[in-house]
This record gives sequence, structure tokens and C-alpha cells, in this order.
Amino acid sequence: MPRRTLLALTALVLALHWLVLHGIPLAWEGSTTPAGKVFSTRSVAAPPSAAALPPPSQASPAATPAAAPQAAKPRPAPPKRPPAHKAPTPSGQPPEPADTTLATDTAGDGPAAAYPAANAELWAGGANAPGTPASAAAPDMAPAASAPQPAASAPPAQASAEGSGVDITPPGGQPGEGASTAAPPVRLPAPVKLAFDVAGQAKKFDYQARAELVWQHDGARYEARQEISAFLVGSRTQRSTGMVTPQGLQPERFGDRNRSERAAHFDYARGRVTFSANTPEAAVGPGAQDRLSVFIQLAGLLAATPERFVPGTQLTLTTVSATSADRWTFTVEAPETLTLPAGTLPTLKLQRLPRRDYDQKAELWLAPSMGYLPVRIKITQANGDFADLRLRASGPP
Repeated sequence: MPRRTLLALTALVLALHWLVLHGIPLAWEGSTTPAGKVFSTRSVAAPPSAAALPPPSQASPAATPAAAPQAAKPRPAPPKRPPAHKAPTPSGQPPEPADTTLATDTAGDGPAAAYPAANAELWAGGANAPGTPASAAAPDMAPAASAPQPAASAPPAQASAEGSGVDITPPGGQPGEGASTAAPPVRLPAPVKLAFDVAGQAKKFDYQARAELVWQHDGARYEARQEISAFLVGSRTQRSTGMVTPQGLQPERFGDRNRSERAAHFDYARGRVTFSANTPEAAVGPGAQDRLSVFIQLAGLLAATPERFVPGTQLTLTTVSATSADRWTFTVEAPETLTLPAGTLPTLKLQRLPRRDYDQKAELWLAPSMGYLPVRIKITQANGDFADLRLRASGPP
């Protein structure tokens, strides 16, 4: 019996040793996993991976190859993060200014650009949009911007004195010597619709378009609406509304719509005009007009006393755009006979010369046979861009 027991014990011990050496995946599998985790934790904490290799030699040989590949793969991830921070630094900033320049055009008026740019100046007098007329919009806002400064009390008084009344200067006189104490008589033209052919150039781009001016009044109130449109480019609309007085037109609102609308609101009780474009308000006085009603008012002034407006006479009045107010001076030129799409018409030419480098030049040809309404209008910008409107047809509104 003792020998058999000894043999059985010996066989059992040998079997256990064999199982341990060959590793049966039962309860032993749970112990190898913690060993691998302990090794990976040490490899993450200690930067030199070589120093972490000796401890696994004391653990089971099978755990060492299994843990080493897992510890090597997580480490390459951190080195990739520094390049991600360096990439935006050199190239992130410069591209943005180049892209934002388009917004001014767009200002403006946007990529549909060349055509609205010239005609925005024509009817809005330098307001724009986004667009393209950005260069003219900034100077147009400069006079109004000085009003709300800390020393605002002085500029408004000066603007009020300069910006009130209609100044008619005979040949040889100096414009702006003083506003007329008595308002000049006005004889407004009858309601009418004028259609124009438009030819122009903007940013070296030649374009053709159509324009329409509709003038209506009932003796108490008036509305003037002008629209310029071109195929594949879009349209731009200006609208002036207000009262008819013995002194002519008294605008209450001037709107300028391209993609969105900007407007000027006249407050005669305060002697101010406010703008929806958040530009500073400006001072206005009697006789002030907007950039659309000014054409009708000029017609009424010349029709009432045509003998007063001999060549060389200068006529100065306040004109208001959707963003600012300024004094415009027109000089009466010699009579001209024009051949237009609508026919041959005798006209009287008026010209507004630039006062500043960025001002536009405006030329108007008024037809006495049509109540001195404009039958040709040409606007030339400081950079050479121009828009030329020629009467094509006229009829009831």
C-alpha cells in the first residue's frame, strides 16, 4: 500500500507540473490578464520603454509578447497632436481677408456686380450694397459721421445752416453764398412713365440694361419709382414718397432696394433725417430732396421760371441718399439738341462737377417739351465707370 500511494502521489505531482507547463486555459487565463495590465500601466507612466522590459521577465513568458504590442500602439498617437496645432498657425489667417473682400461687393452688391455698381451710384448717390460700390459708399457717409461726435453740438448747427434752402446763384457768383430767403416757385410736371435704354461700363465690363421712371401725384401727395434691370443680373429699385407743397416736393421716405432695402426718413419737425442703415443722422432744411425726387424738383424749378436759368447759373440744394446727406450744385450749360431712341428733342443741359476726388460727375439733359424732365442722364465715376440713360419712350403711368 505505501508504494502504491507513493506512486499515485508521484503521478499526481507530475500531472500537475505538466498542466502548469503547458497552460490549460481555465482558471489561469484570469491571472494572465492582470499581469498584462500591470505591465501596460508601467509602460505608459515611464517614458523609457526599455526600463519597463525587465519586470515582465519575472512574470509568465506568455504574457510578455502579448503586452508588448499593445503598449507600442497607443504611444504613436500623442506625437501626431503637435503637427495638428502647427498646421493652422501659418495658413489659417491670410486666406480670410482675401475672401472678405468679396463681401464688400457685395457689398455690396455682390458678384452680380458690375452692372449694379454703376447704377447704384446713379440713383442712390454712392450708397450700396454690397456690394460693388464700397469705394463710393465710405466717402458718402463721411459728412454725416461727424455729427454724433462728442462735439456734436457745433457740427449740427453748421450742417443746418448749410443744408437748408435752395441757393440759386447767377452767372459769375459763388455757390453757397446764402440760401434763398423766399422759396423759388415750382411747377411740377404731369404724371408720366419714362422708359430708358441704359449703356454703361463697370470694372471694364460693358453692359446694356433697361430703366423705368414712374412719376405720380394727386396734388397733395406724390410717389416716384425708378427701376433698372438687366438680364441675368437682377434689378435695383428706388422709391420716393412724400407731400406736394407750394415749394414743390417734400420727401418723407426714400428707399433703395437691391437684395435688401435701406431707407432714409425725413423728420422736418426736428430738422433731421435718419437712416435705417445705422449711419449717423444728418441735418436737413427746407427744400431738401432725396436722390430720386431731386430730378422732379429740378424739373419743377426750371419749368416755373425758365428765364432765370441762363447758362452759367448754379443751383444748390441738399440731396439725401439712403446713408447720408450732402449739398449738390448743378450748373446750367448751353442748350443741346439730342437724337435719342425716342426721337430728336431740344434740351437744356445741367452738370454737377465733382467737388472731391471720389465724387461722381452727373450730366442731365432736361426737355422743355416734357416739363423739363430728364431725357438723358449720364453718371461718371472717379474711376471711369459710367452709366448713360437715354429716353426710349414715354407715356401715362
